[in-house]
Amino acid sequence: MKLSQSTVLLSVALCASGVKAFSPRPYPVSTAAQKLQRYTPIKADVEAIEDDEDFPDIDSPPADDYIVNVGDLEGEDEEGVGEEDDGELPAWALSQQRMKDLREKYRRHDKDTGSPEFQVAGMTERIAYLTKHLQTHPKDYSTRRGLVALVNKRRRLLNYLFKEDVERYKALVASLGVRHKAPGNVESREEKYSRFPKQKATKKHLVKK
Repeated sequence: MKLSQSTVLLSVALCASGVKAFSPRPYPVSTAAQKLQRYTPIKADVEAIEDDEDFPDIDSPPADDYIVNVGDLEGEDEEGVGEEDDGELPAWALSQQRMKDLREKYRRHDKDTGSPEFQVAGMTERIAYLTKHLQTHPKDYSTRRGLVALVNKRRRLLNYLFKEDVERYKALVASLGVRHKAPGNVESREEKYSRFPKQKATKKHLVKK
């Protein structure tokens, strides 16, 4: 294939100018779009900002109201720790105090931590606190499960105390106001079913003579 002289000269001139002869033409962009794409920095009036009194000064230190030194917190009185806005202790703190007083009242000696009286006294206060909590939050099922387990454990301790010493059991139940049914002896088969009428008459040939 022979090319004309004018075509060869045109290709050489385009290569010399850095333009590819066979590259596609770029998409034409309008002059208005080119002006919009240019970056135009916004000029701020520095003098007006410096004169404005409401603008915060970065170099100046913060106000004294926001500064808290380490030594300021160490000397504060700790009596108000855990108190509510009205100055009263929360319900859980009052319950802990009552539990401590009951345990000191019903323990056998100063180092007693495992007697039935000591344990039942603490459980009774804990049961009263959880019952009041469930009245406010009836859908707290995990607390309800723990309350049932605590009541069952207290019942077993009272059963044990009844078998060991009836007088101590009666004094503890009367003092704490616990509703508890004392365990009875296991009934025999005749005692258990004697209150029910007999269903069938005894046959004559089975009666012992």
